[in-house]
Order: sequence, then structure tokens, then C-alpha cells
Amino acid sequence: MDLYAKRQQAKGYHFGADTVWQREFEEMFPFEETEDQLAAIADTKADMESDRIMDRLVCGDVGYGKTEIAIRAAFKAVQEGKQVVYLVPTTILAGQHYNTFAQRMKDFPVRVEQLSRFRSPSEQKKVLSDLEKGFVDIVIGTHRVLSADVKFKDLGLLIIDEEQRFGVTHKEKIKKLKENVDVLTLTATPIPRTLHMSLIGIRDMSILEEAPEDRMPIQTFVMEYNEEMVREAIVRELGRGGQVYYVYNRVSNIADIAAAIQNLVPEANVAFAHGRMNERELEQIMYDFVNGEVDVLVSTTIIETGLDISNVNTIIIHDSDRLGLSQLYQLRGRVGRSNRTAYAFLMYKKDTILKEVAEKRLDAIREFTDLGSGFKIAMRDLEIRGAGNLLGMRQHGHMEAVGYDLYCKMLNEAVKNLKGEKTVEDFATVIDLDVDAFIPPEYILNEVQKLDIYKRIAGVWTVREKEDIKDELIDRFGNIPKSVDNLLRIALIRVSAHRLFMTEVKGKNERIVFTFRPDAGINPAGIPKLIAKYGRDLTFTAYGNPFFTYKYKKTGLVEKDEELLLNRTEELLFDMEQILLEKSENGEPNTKNQTGAV
Repeated sequence: MDLYAKRQQAKGYHFGADTVWQREFEEMFPFEETEDQLAAIADTKADMESDRIMDRLVCGDVGYGKTEIAIRAAFKAVQEGKQVVYLVPTTILAGQHYNTFAQRMKDFPVRVEQLSRFRSPSEQKKVLSDLEKGFVDIVIGTHRVLSADVKFKDLGLLIIDEEQRFGVTHKEKIKKLKENVDVLTLTATPIPRTLHMSLIGIRDMSILEEAPEDRMPIQTFVMEYNEEMVREAIVRELGRGGQVYYVYNRVSNIADIAAAIQNLVPEANVAFAHGRMNERELEQIMYDFVNGEVDVLVSTTIIETGLDISNVNTIIIHDSDRLGLSQLYQLRGRVGRSNRTAYAFLMYKKDTILKEVAEKRLDAIREFTDLGSGFKIAMRDLEIRGAGNLLGMRQHGHMEAVGYDLYCKMLNEAVKNLKGEKTVEDFATVIDLDVDAFIPPEYILNEVQKLDIYKRIAGVWTVREKEDIKDELIDRFGNIPKSVDNLLRIALIRVSAHRLFMTEVKGKNERIVFTFRPDAGINPAGIPKLIAKYGRDLTFTAYGNPFFTYKYKKTGLVEKDEELLLNRTEELLFDMEQILLEKSENGEPNTKNQTGAV
């Protein structure tokens, strides 16, 4: 966190505005950009052109154009004589990105090189020497680029593809590398920690939700392993001229599985690939598969990141319950990269009782089949696994000892302090009104769902949020009972009272008492004006914790009296906000002293 705070306060390299070459280069992009993509490109350029060191997370689904954002940022950096590192998790992906970059930049004087085990030691040595002299503009590589012998003449931009695929030790090296360098991180499903850091404002985030044209959702099936279904899926895909991925994540007997698939579908050409293979052998198999000479590729999860073969439209995942949520999502994203309907079969062993977490993961992957679900998947992963420890080695895990909400609150304050923003000590606002405000058991039967709704109502901050929850409740559970409507109104009453620095609003026995903090930032000149408006019904007491007391007459009918109490409380709070809160220059109530926590 100290590193992030330093980076936010330090001055970075100030890149200039787009050049004529930049515009020419971007016009050569053969596809139509989506609005989200254009917004992310604009944000990235704005970061590079500012004095601040860029630290942007681009979260977008597989095939949504994250690489093009990286290519344009890299080209912009090279225009000013800066070097660029593109860090990728796998050798296969390094080769693929190298080809993409070289192809896009072939008409410009930009030298792109690759550092991975696909290159011979002599080739690597030449690249390292030229990199140090400044002859290489862009280097694309695996964690090999983090080695001690890799030196740069003038590094200006670090691009990290799928950060969650790098271990903690690699990330420590990345941190050292990026102390004063602009950083662009690309991911389809960020690990909980990375996502959490973006949500609380340590890092900037761009989200690509808009699908490219003609893209169709992937049909996803979660089922017990079934040989007949495997055969049928492969035969159907081959029948329409496509190819198949079969994911089996154990190197020890992957050859046996490939042989079993070959026996199951004799007419198919089956090959297998894994990360422990000789470089040349692996390269040859991937080359054959890309060229359509292999029909079914039995592989470990090395195909997980970034591999883009549009002819593969069926994926079968063996023992899917043993894989992580973002892994499953990434693997599923290897298919459906054309305008054909794609299929994903997530299989688990017959007669297996799934663990609770595995079941949640498979439910989530089945639920989020829509295009652009990567961000939602990452949010669900955050729920299932927790945010992890930002300061330590663990990248996931719940804060059982402190409680997740309190942890986030403490973290928020720490981040604000490190950013140099002033915060005042937070305080609770208690609302104690004599009305029925709860969710009846017959309205929401499921206890977990009920707790989730209570938590979301407690987090309501605006009228819009309140109306959104109301619409959702009507849609999911039917017309809302009076007690639930009262609960939603009380949530907004608490927000208004908190803005007025009140610690308590109590409504009982024909009185409503509004109690303030002693250091409440209200305008005392408005007190007589407020009392004049309500006459003898409203009184103000200044000693101790100052408070207003409002008296009213009940009707004797319970429901009418509840409505009357809520109406009066809302009216009084509205008038207090208008009259007592000091106005800022634009005429809005001035609440800048508050943390905004309720």
C-alpha cells in the first residue's frame, strides 16, 4: 500500500499528445472499436499524458479487445523513445502476442522482440544485449523478463497480461520493476485482491462490457462425466468443420486420456500438449492445431490464457470441480471466438459429492453465460473467496478476525490517509422509530437471501438505490409489505441524519428527538429560522449533545400513526438539511467533512 501511495503522489513521465503516426497506426485497426474500448483507450492515454504514474486495470472479457488497448499504449510509449515490456503468463501466449504486435507494427520503425523458452540461448543473449543498448523498443515475454540479467535503457511502460497467473514472488519482482513506470494490467477475471484494490480506489479501472459484433453467448453444461456425451460433442463439432479442446490437468497420465479419446472417436486426429514438453515439440503441436491438422487437442490448462483460435467451438473440461472460478471462465473463453454458437461441457467424476465451494463455482459459471460476464465472475469470486490480504502473501481469504465490512472500512481510511485526504472520525447514526420495519418470514423464505437484502438495504445511500432495490424486490418476491417499505424509508432517513452529524433519531410517545454530535458542522444562524417554521412544536436544547424535540398528536390508528411518524421525520430532516447545513459555493449542502460511512 505504501508503494501504491508513493506511486500516486510521485510524478511520472509526461507523454505528449497523439502524433500523426499514432493516428495513422490506429486507423489501420481492421475492426470497429466498441464504445467501451474507445473509452478505455482514452482513459489510458489520459493517464499517460498526465504527471501521475499510471496504474490502470482493464477488465474485459476474452476477445473483447484488451490487446488492442495495450498495442496502442505501447505504440504511444515508443513514439517518445521509451521501451515497453509486455509480460505474459505462458510461452504460447508470448508467441501469439509477438506475432500480433509484429504484424500491427510492420509498417513503422518499431522493433519488437520475444523473450521466452521458444528462443534459443544465443537468440536470447542478442535480445538482452540490444535491450540494454536501447535497440529493442518492445519486448514480449514470460517471467523470463523478470530475471536479473534483463536490463533496460529507458523503460516507460509495463503491460501485464492476466496478473492472476503470476505467483507472489514474481509479483514482488514486478513491484520493483514498476516503482516509477506506467503500468497497464489486462485481465478477464481479476483475482479478488486486484479487483478489491480497484474498487476501493487504489487503482484506476476500465471495464469492457460491450461484446464485439456477431459474438454469441457460449452454451454451458455442468454434468457428471459421460463417455457418450463426450463422443457426441466431439463428433458434432467435427461434423461442422470445427475443432475441440479437451482439458485434462494432470501431466502424469495425459497420454492415456488422449489415447482413450482416440479410441472413443477413431475418425478424429487427437494430440496432447502440456507445459513440461520440449519447446520445439510443443510449438509443433500448437502449429498443427492452429493449421487444422489436429482435430482434438487434449491439454492441461496451458491453453487458459489468451489463445485465440476461432475454429475451436467446443471445449470439454475433465474434473472441472478441481479448477478455480476464474480458471474455468478463462478456459471457457477459449471457444466462441467466431460468429458460431460454441459449447462448453464442465464435467466432474460420477457419484462424486461436490464440496460446497466447488458447487458454488460451478453454479456461478453456469449462471454467468452472458457475454461480458468476466467482471461479474470476479465479483462472485470475491464473495466466495474473500479479498485476501493486501499486505501479505495471500491473494484471497476472508477477514474472519475483523469482519469483512470493518476491514474494508479500516482499509478505506488507511488509503485516504496515504493519499493525503482528510478524514474525520466516523460515527454511527441510530434510528429508533416506533414503526414496524423488518422483512416478514413469509415474504422471503430463504434466510441467506433475507440477510443479503438486509445488508443491501443498510448500504442504501441515494433515492435511486432505494428505488432499484424496491423494483428488484417486487420483481423477485412480489409486492412489498408495509414493513419492508418502512425499512427502505428508514434507510434513507439514516443517510439524511448522518449527513446532519446526528448520532440518534428517536421517535416515541408523540415526540421525535434529533440528537447531534457536539462538533456537528451545522450553521447555528439557521436554528431560529427552523424553529420559526414549526412554531411551538419544535424546541432546541443546546447543553451537552445538542438536540431538537418535535411534538405531534397521534390519531390512534396504528398504521396511520406509523405513516405520520415517518412523514414528519422525513419533512424535518429535509428542512434541517436545507436550513442548517452550510452551503458550499455552488449552493449544495456542504458535507465535505464527512467520511460518508453509514
